[in-house]
Amino acid sequence: MTESDFYVHSTAVVDPGSSIGTGTKVWHFCHVMPGARIGSRCVLGQNVLVAPGVELGHGVKVQNNVSLYTGVICHNDVFIGPSAVFTNVVNPRAFVERKTEFKSTLVKEGATVGANATIICGVTIGRFAFVGAGAVVTRDVPDFALVVGAPARFAGWMSRYGHRLELDARGHGICPETQQRYYLESPHQLIELDN
Repeated sequence: MTESDFYVHSTAVVDPGSSIGTGTKVWHFCHVMPGARIGSRCVLGQNVLVAPGVELGHGVKVQNNVSLYTGVICHNDVFIGPSAVFTNVVNPRAFVERKTEFKSTLVKEGATVGANATIICGVTIGRFAFVGAGAVVTRDVPDFALVVGAPARFAGWMSRYGHRLELDARGHGICPETQQRYYLESPHQLIELDN
């Protein structure tokens, strides 16, 4: 792959040993470090850091001022809002070396992490989940769940297209944009019926 397969702004730094997919755009003041793997059709907004070992699937959009530290894995079509924060150590101290204690954070397909949200390491954010702006995520988020607040609490269910679902008494809901049907199979599991 040649650099002409993707775009890197002149102020960005892409270190040798990193991998960037076709059609990806790396904007102003970004730093992609050795060992980072970025899929195709991704967009890294201004001032994004992608540390060694970070993996971004295809179609991932990372907005301005986000640092993705070692241990962060994002599946395809993840959206990360501006100034979202990811950690990789639970109990950091400047004078204690804890690089062997990094914890992985997994953001699954189609999930959204809102602006200024903080994701404490070691959690999984489920498929098409939605983390509200400013939320502080300290535990796993189920597929399609909406979480808000600090600490983040369950606040409802979202469709694949990012619409709040209103569930009827039997646990059925319909996306207002696509008419996709959903069903609450258990208190913590929403499923798509038409897929």
